[in-house]
Formats: sequence, C-alpha cells, structure tokens
Amino acid sequence: MPAVAPSPSGQPGPAAPLTRRTSWAEAAAVADAAKPAAHAPAPARAPVSAQQGAADTITSVPDAAAAEVQPPPLSAPSETPAFRRARPTVADTINENPMPDFISSPGLFVKEQKPRPVGGIRGVIYSVTGGVWNLGPGQKQRQEEELGRRIARQLQGSYNTAVLSLKGGIGKTSTTVGVGLTLAEYRGDAPCAIDANPDSGDLVERALGEGIYQQSSPRTISDLLENIEFIDSLTSLSRYMHHAGRLHLIAGEQDPEVSDSLTAEEYLRIRKLISAYYSVALTDCGTGVTHNAMSGILQSADNLVIAAGYAVSGAKRARSTLQWLASHGYEELARNAIVVITDKDEVSSRVDKDAIEEHLAGICRELIAVPHDRGVADGDLVTLDGLKPETRRAYKEIAAAIVDGYR
Repeated sequence: MPAVAPSPSGQPGPAAPLTRRTSWAEAAAVADAAKPAAHAPAPARAPVSAQQGAADTITSVPDAAAAEVQPPPLSAPSETPAFRRARPTVADTINENPMPDFISSPGLFVKEQKPRPVGGIRGVIYSVTGGVWNLGPGQKQRQEEELGRRIARQLQGSYNTAVLSLKGGIGKTSTTVGVGLTLAEYRGDAPCAIDANPDSGDLVERALGEGIYQQSSPRTISDLLENIEFIDSLTSLSRYMHHAGRLHLIAGEQDPEVSDSLTAEEYLRIRKLISAYYSVALTDCGTGVTHNAMSGILQSADNLVIAAGYAVSGAKRARSTLQWLASHGYEELARNAIVVITDKDEVSSRVDKDAIEEHLAGICRELIAVPHDRGVADGDLVTLDGLKPETRRAYKEIAAAIVDGYR
C-alpha cells in the first residue's frame, strides 16, 4: 500500500514515489531538508496517519546506514540531528563518577605492607626467605612498638615530672636517668632533666660518668640562676647544660653550703625558662618533700614518680609520701602518681614482693617494678646498653606512663 505523505495544509495528499537512497550522505540530506528553518514557527502537530507516513517514507530506505537514521520527533524539532549523538566530555565523566586521588586516599592505590618481624621464629623465617614470607611481628614486638608510640606522642606545650622519695638509695636518680635516656631515644624532641637535689645530687655523674663530668666545665644550677636574665635562646642555655646523647641535663649544686639554698621561687624561674625550649622535663627532687624548693616543684609538676624499694621500710615510706601529698593540697598528683619499685638490693626470698606491690597499687595510677640490675645497683654510670632487657622494658613502661599522664 503506498505511503501517504502530508501536504502543506496538513491533509493527506497524493502518494510520493519511493526513492532509493544509496548512501549515508543522502539520508542525512533528507533529514536536514525535513528540519524547519530556525526562524519559521513550529509546524502544527500532524495527524497520527501523517506521522506514520513520514516514518514509512524514511524507514523504507533499504540501505543499512539509512535504516539506522531516526529523525527527531516532529512535535519537538531539535537543532541537532538525531543521528549526531553528543559524546560525554572527560569532565562530565569525572563529575558523574568521582574517583579517590593519591592525596586523600593513598591507601587505595598501595597494598598495605606488614611490618618486618624482629627476632623470634618470625624474624628467622623472614631472613631465611629474603622477606618473601612475612608473618608480621609477634605479640611481644607489637607491645614494644606500642610503648614506643606512646612515648613519642606529640605534645602541645611543656610538661614536668617530679621524681621523689622519702628515703635515699632506692633508685630515684637511676630511674630519672634511665627514663630520661629512654625518652631521648624515642621522642623526636630532646628531654631535659634537672637536678634539684639539695644534698649534692649526682644526676649528671650517673648520666655521663664521674670522669667525663669532671673533665667538662662543671656548671651547675647555681651558675644558671646567676645568669638567667641573659639567657634568651637555646644556644645560650646550652652553655649551662650537659648532654648525655640527646638527654640534656642541668647539674645540681655540689657545694653543701649552697645546695640547700635553692628556693621555690628560684626553681620556678628555671622551670619557666626550660618550658620555652623543652616539651618534657624531669626533676630529680632529692629525698623528702619539705625542703625549700619542693613547694615550687610540686606547684609546677604535671605528674609524679614515687621511688620505692621492696624493703618493708621503702614500701611504707612510699605510702607515707602519697598520704602526705594528698593531705597537703596535692591529692590529684597523688592519685595520678606512678610508683616505681626498684629491686636495687636484690632482697631475699623472705620478702613478699607481691604483697608490697598490692599494698601500693591501690593508691596510685600505676605501679611498675624494675628488676635487680647491676647496671643500676652499682651507683655508677647508667647507660641503656648496659642494662638488662627487662630493665630497659621497665623504663619504657615508666616513660610511656609519664607521657600518658600529660593531658
């Protein structure tokens, strides 16, 4: 049946003869000819039969290319021919399908690598296979790494820990040196240790060795106080300090007539100066809690380390120290104190260590035991390399507990 093409008036007219289109270009020309001029008004909607006739005329083209041509609907003429599809741009694709980038999500592009195991059977397997078999670190190594992360935590501001006891010879100064060296090993910023012992303290000698200290310029805390008004930089401050690796130290006064003259106000002046250059400071307070500088030390302390021993008298004095602090306005410091029990004299088996620890654990934030170690007990130079692994581990636990207490 012949197709009926619409007439200009919209009424069916004589059937137009079918014409064979032999090329894609001719099909495009027919589609362009059917598009109304840009300035002409949109034609009235043709009857359904007329639309069907126009469609039959176009689809009767036998060429495969022409058969694919779909003219735009007559009711909605378009400036772009239907067979010219607009391809999406790169920007459109990115906007519709946002992808993570290397800056915001680097982990999506790089496979996570297990940490290298150190020591133990895991370390042996890793070394023998050249890293092909990596079982990752064991529990002990993970615990050690966690302690290191706690010690290295970045701090905002400057903090001070006072190390004190009511009895001498129970590991107070050796704890200060061992913990100070541990802080220096794991922290990105150097710590400072201050010898405020009124009884001719030997903090620097324990950190450097007696011989090296005597050979160096033995400047003390008294020299620092005499010139404190002229110190305006870390460089000028370093002239009054000693260095055991990355641990910076201020020596105590060795003259007995002068050592006990440090007042609370003078200590606070030193503490203020130190706070401008160091984020962590340790203060070796000496024996007792009532000497002249002690009120200034406790006033500026952020937490405390109470040194104790396994002897019955050492445990009682540690408890008495905490009770004195709580009853003299330092209840918060006492509650958050870290009690360190050093087995300095290697007590006999008659002493119930568990009972002493239990006696002290309930009145402080944390209790840490330091095993007997000749590197501590001899009262000479303290170096981390010369300590037992168990002793080094105890100092790491103390250092981590100290930094945890900085809020």
